[in-house]
Amino acid sequence: MRLRCAVLDDFQGVATELADWSVIEDEVEVVALREHIDGEDALAAVLADYDIVVTLRERVPFPGSLLARLPRLKLLVASGMRNSVIDYAAAEAGGVTVCGTESSGTPPVELTWALLLGLARGIVEENNALRANGPWQSTVGADLYGRRLGLLGLGRIGSRVARVGLAFGMRVTAWSRHLTEERAAETGVELAASKEELLAESDFVSVHLALGEGTRGLVGAAELALMKPSAYLINTSRAAIVDQDALLAALHEGRIAGAGVDVFDIEPLPAGHPMRTAPRLLATPHLGYVSHANCTTYYRQAVEDIQAYLAGSPVRRLP
Repeated sequence: MRLRCAVLDDFQGVATELADWSVIEDEVEVVALREHIDGEDALAAVLADYDIVVTLRERVPFPGSLLARLPRLKLLVASGMRNSVIDYAAAEAGGVTVCGTESSGTPPVELTWALLLGLARGIVEENNALRANGPWQSTVGADLYGRRLGLLGLGRIGSRVARVGLAFGMRVTAWSRHLTEERAAETGVELAASKEELLAESDFVSVHLALGEGTRGLVGAAELALMKPSAYLINTSRAAIVDQDALLAALHEGRIAGAGVDVFDIEPLPAGHPMRTAPRLLATPHLGYVSHANCTTYYRQAVEDIQAYLAGSPVRRLP
C-alpha cells in the first residue's frame, strides 16, 4: 500500500507543476490541498489519513497536541530551514521526522522595495484613479534620495535591503540588540544609537528581524508614537514583531504616513478583518517568499526530502 502525502496551502495550484513528483509515485500518493485548513480539529480530521505532510512556511502550527492526533504521520516537510510553529520535541517523541528545504532571501527583499516604492509614490491610488477616469495626478510622492532608511535588523535580508537603499542615495541606518558598528560598517550603513533613535529619525522604517521572545511586540504603541507623521513602516518579516492593534490605531489616526505589510497575525486574513480596510495601508497576502524560483526550490526539495526519507537517510533535518 502506498503512503499518502498531503501538500498544504497550495493556493496557486503549482505544487505539482513545479516539481516532478512522479519519481515517488510508486510509493507515495500525493494530494495537493488548495484551501487553507484552519484550526486544530479541522487539521486533525483532514490529515488523519496521511503519512507525510508538506507544510508551507509557518502558516500551519504543528504543536504537540496536534501531532498526538496524527498517529500515521511519519514525515513533516517544511519549506525553509527555520520554523517556529513546529514542536520538534513532540515530533521526535512521536517518531515524526522533520525536514526542511532551502529558501532564498531575494524575494522578500524585492517585495520590501515593491511595498516601499508603492507607498512612496502612491502607485495604487494613481493606478486606480487612472483606470476609473479619475483625477490626473492626485498624489505628491515622497522622495527617497537623501532620506533616512532605518532597518530593524541587518541580517541576510536586511543587509540586501540596505544595499538597495544606498543605491537610491538614501542614508541607511540599522539597529538590533546585537548589531555592532563593525557589522554595520561592513554593509556600508550606520549603527543607530538605539531603537528609539532609529524610529524617531527615519523617514522609512523596515523590519527584518527573526521572531523570538526578544522581538515579539518590539514595535508597539510607544514605538510607533516616536515615528514622524511623514514616515512609513514596512513589515515583510513576522507579524508579531509589530503590534497589529497599535499599527491600526496609528494608521486610522494618521500618526504615520502609511504602512506596507505582508504578514499578519491571522493568515489568511478573515473576511472583514480590519487590516483589509485600514487607511494608509498597502497590504499583500504574505507574498514575500512567493516567487517562481523559491516555490520551485520548495517543492523540488520536498520531493528530495521524501525520497531520502524513503531510502532511510533523511536530509535537511530540522531543527
